[in-house]
Amino acid sequence: MYILGIETSCDETGVAIYHSDKGLIHHCLYSQIAMHNEYGGIVPELASRDHIRKLIPLIDECLQQSQLNKQDIAGIAYTAGPGLIGALLVGAATAKSLAWSWDIPAIGVHHMEGHLLAPMLEEQPPAFPFVALLVSGGHTLLVEVKSIGDYQLLGESLDDAAGEAFDKAAKLLGLAYPGGPLLSKLAQKGQANRFKFPRPMTDRPGLDFSFSGLKTFTMNTYHKTEKTEQDKADVARAFEQATAETLAIKCKRALKQTGLKRLVVAGGVSANTTIRQTLIAMADKQRAEVFFPRPEFCTDNGAMIAYAGCQRLLAEQTESLEINARPRWPINELL
Repeated sequence: MYILGIETSCDETGVAIYHSDKGLIHHCLYSQIAMHNEYGGIVPELASRDHIRKLIPLIDECLQQSQLNKQDIAGIAYTAGPGLIGALLVGAATAKSLAWSWDIPAIGVHHMEGHLLAPMLEEQPPAFPFVALLVSGGHTLLVEVKSIGDYQLLGESLDDAAGEAFDKAAKLLGLAYPGGPLLSKLAQKGQANRFKFPRPMTDRPGLDFSFSGLKTFTMNTYHKTEKTEQDKADVARAFEQATAETLAIKCKRALKQTGLKRLVVAGGVSANTTIRQTLIAMADKQRAEVFFPRPEFCTDNGAMIAYAGCQRLLAEQTESLEINARPRWPINELL
C-alpha cells in the first residue's frame, strides 16, 4: 500500500510517498533556512505560515512525480510531535482533512521515531535489536530499540541538545545561521590539539548528556584569543572534536550496558563528518556495526515519517480524526 508522509515539525516542509513492498517512491523537501536566516534563528509564527503556503503544493508535486493520484493512497502519516506547536498543527490539520476527504486512515508519528527508523530506508538496514543515538538540534537521546515501538530510553541531554550547542557555539564565533554546518566547515581549517576542551559528564557513570558547559567553555576560550580567523578555526575544531568524543564515549557505554553490537546514529547532527568518523572508529574497536541514514535523510524529511507511519498502519494501529499535536512528547511513552 502507498502511504503519504508529512513532516512539519520545525523549519522544513517534507512530503514523501512510501510503498509497503516497493519502498520509497518519491520525496520532496522545502527548507525555510533562507527566510529564518534574516532573523538569526527560527521564528515559529513565520515557520507555521510557510508550512501552510508550501504543504499542499508539495503534496501535489509528490503525487505527480510518483505518477499517482489520491485514489492510490491508502493512508497518511504525519508528524504529531514533538516540535513547534503551530508547525505541527499545520501538518496534523492537513493530514486529518485529507484523510477525511479521501476516506482513508491517518496516523500520527513521533518525530524522533521517524529519525530512529530513517536508516531502514537504506539498501542494508540494521536488524533489531540495536542502540540508537538520536542527535539533532532539539534532542540528544540514547535509546535501546528492541523492535518498532519497543523503546527504552537510556540517556538524554539534561540541557542543550548537541545540535543546539553547535548553533550556539557558532553564534559565539560570529558565524551566520544555521551555524552548525558552518562551524564544521570552519573546523576543517583548525589546528588539532591546540585547545583542550572537556568531555562533559564522561567522568561519572551514566548515559545522560550535558552540552551547555561546553558552549560556555567555547565562549571563554575564544575570548582569551586574539580572535583571528585561525583562532576561530582552532576553537571550532576543539569544540567539534570534544562533542564527537563525548558522543562516542556515551555510545560505547550504551553498547556495553545493553550487550548489543549494532549502533544506529540518526538526526541532523549525524551528517557531521567528524562525528561519523569518531563513532565508526569507536564501533570498530568494539567489534560493533554502525548505521547512518544517507545525508539527505539525516535532517527532517517526509520519507522517514512515511516509513514509520506505514509500519504502524501495517500493525493495524488507528486513531480518530480529531486534530492533535504534542509539542512535548517523550519517546519512551510510545507503545
